[in-house]
Amino acid sequence: MDIEENDGFDGLVDDEMEDDDVDQDFTDEELIPELLAERPQENDQFESVLVVDGIPQVGPERFEKLQNVIKKIFGRFGDIISEYYPKNEDGCTKGYVFFEYSTEDSAKEALKTLNAYKMDKSHTFTINLFSDFDMYENLPEEWTPPEPHPYKSKGNLHYYLLEPDAYDQYAVHYEGGDKTAIFLNSQPEPSLIQERPRWTEAHPRWSPLGTYFATYHSKGIALWGGEDFKQLARFSHPMVQLIDFSPNEKYMVSFSNAFSDHKEGEPQSIIIWDVLTGQRKRSFNADSGSLNWPVFKWSHDDKFFARISQDTLSIYETSSFKLMDLKSIKVPNIRDFGWSPSENTLAYWVAEEKDVPARVTLIEVPSKKELRVKNLFNVADAKIHWQKSGDFLCMKVDRYSKMRKEKQEIKYSGITHNLEIFHMREKQIPVDSVEVKDPISSLAWDPVNPKFAIIHGEGPTLSVSFYETKGSPVLLKKLEKRSCNQLSWAPCGQYICLAGLRNASGMFEFYDTSDFTFMNSGEHFQATDCEWDPTGRYFVTYNSFWINKSDNAYWIWNFQGKVLKRFPLSRFIQFSWRPRQPSLLSAEKVKEIKKNLKRYSSQFEAKDKIRVTKASKELVEKRQKLMKTYGDYRKQKQKEWESLKEERILLRGCDTDIPREEDIEEETFEYLIKSEETIIRE
Repeated sequence: MDIEENDGFDGLVDDEMEDDDVDQDFTDEELIPELLAERPQENDQFESVLVVDGIPQVGPERFEKLQNVIKKIFGRFGDIISEYYPKNEDGCTKGYVFFEYSTEDSAKEALKTLNAYKMDKSHTFTINLFSDFDMYENLPEEWTPPEPHPYKSKGNLHYYLLEPDAYDQYAVHYEGGDKTAIFLNSQPEPSLIQERPRWTEAHPRWSPLGTYFATYHSKGIALWGGEDFKQLARFSHPMVQLIDFSPNEKYMVSFSNAFSDHKEGEPQSIIIWDVLTGQRKRSFNADSGSLNWPVFKWSHDDKFFARISQDTLSIYETSSFKLMDLKSIKVPNIRDFGWSPSENTLAYWVAEEKDVPARVTLIEVPSKKELRVKNLFNVADAKIHWQKSGDFLCMKVDRYSKMRKEKQEIKYSGITHNLEIFHMREKQIPVDSVEVKDPISSLAWDPVNPKFAIIHGEGPTLSVSFYETKGSPVLLKKLEKRSCNQLSWAPCGQYICLAGLRNASGMFEFYDTSDFTFMNSGEHFQATDCEWDPTGRYFVTYNSFWINKSDNAYWIWNFQGKVLKRFPLSRFIQFSWRPRQPSLLSAEKVKEIKKNLKRYSSQFEAKDKIRVTKASKELVEKRQKLMKTYGDYRKQKQKEWESLKEERILLRGCDTDIPREEDIEEETFEYLIKSEETIIRE
């Protein structure tokens, strides 16, 4: 990884050899030293020999069994030409063994995978190449301390969190992708922070905590940050198409379909990077499962990541980037899984097979202890929905409702819908079930409070229902005949927007779910996406050029549903708020602040008045300047008019320059002053 501050990827490709160097003539005397340097070395044959320590010490009666077990473990990585177990006078093994592989690659792969492998509770392998011992024997007698690398500061990467008025930043991608700009959502008008042409070749994105701004290039990914958005890191992965960050930004996963991975050599399609050092931690081949992005799902603390394949759940540890316990978990008919947002708990569900019912399983990682198992019958499909705080898990289950036998086969018809609510903080994790008669098209949890909302129904008669899950799930409110297809909760909870995006109505309705007060509604015709800011104060809707070719713009609303600003941009593509770090305040402190909010509100109101006064003062000064400019211009033209008086009299052929009535022509002009539109709703 390079840390230079230029925009591109220059220098990643080696210079080509000049043709003149190939045609040079060399004498035998000049070539002999080079030939001698390439002669076989004494230790070349040892590069494929491993010394494995940590082998159990057994007697002659158990030696054959030990030999079979050890060879089975190491034989997976290639052909073993010879093996040698040193023994003492009694014929007992000494606890280490020598293996010689047919190739160096096999030996290095075994070393990489099995070093620190736990054979059992008492035996852990320690592996070295035989050639390493020569290096250890020739260590210098006097220790020379390594020279420290000069520290190069990257600046304050979290400066934006120190903004005194807590204004948030956002990025816009427009002009068909040719321009990218970053703004501060200041009042009364947003302030431009950075704008660059051709900053990225695809849609840019923020890292999960907002530290980095990632851009795509033909040679890889670049990360930017700091007050001037300097280039902090770059990762070489040609023709990269997709990236994903771990929750704490320690690792980044990149995917490129430009490589045809084979069994030989290191895979190149999917690469996991260390964000700080730029090191490649692990790479994987792309298979059919890679089409579902992201391929890996991360634990909340970045310690584990997992993926599923055919009948297999694979969990990896980031401490070694190897499979946990060096083996995958066999789970026949596994369909999906998800990590808890706050604990190292993993939930997965398995489809039905013959007489075995479907089931949802919660396991603890790394112990793999089963915390809860819930059997489900007649399951057609299921979806996993974790609440952001990890207090609840909801399984949205579609079931076959009717069953009949035809020719000794069971046939199903009709679908019913259930919500299985797991109470994660309660003893033994009880599960409540809610039956919903209508099809459920969307489900979303309140990020903070024990509530969730669903959109259910068919066609134009959609309904939105709100449930509370403090104890058994209770229906709090049902809103009927709503034209929405997405539920968008504010990050601070309580407030929700019912959004009608893309092919829907373009209507947006805002509710306060503490008492289900309807706050406001508005229409953004052909809006394709919507997004809350990290604090829940502002809401943005936008119409992307990728989907609609006209009326491309983004609108900023307040949390009560009032449109504050409209920003039309040419071929506008994407809008994204810069994420914020989680609050360092405890739950008790947050509760105290909310309780005493009225005491602080006077300070905020005073600030708002000063800001409005400042804005008014600036407006008055601007108008006064324009008035003065107009006055000076008018005086100048009056002088010009006076200077041309004699010429006007001469042209009129009379003793005055005042126009006569017969010379005056009347014209009528019509101007559109105001246009009002009233929407009549049922």
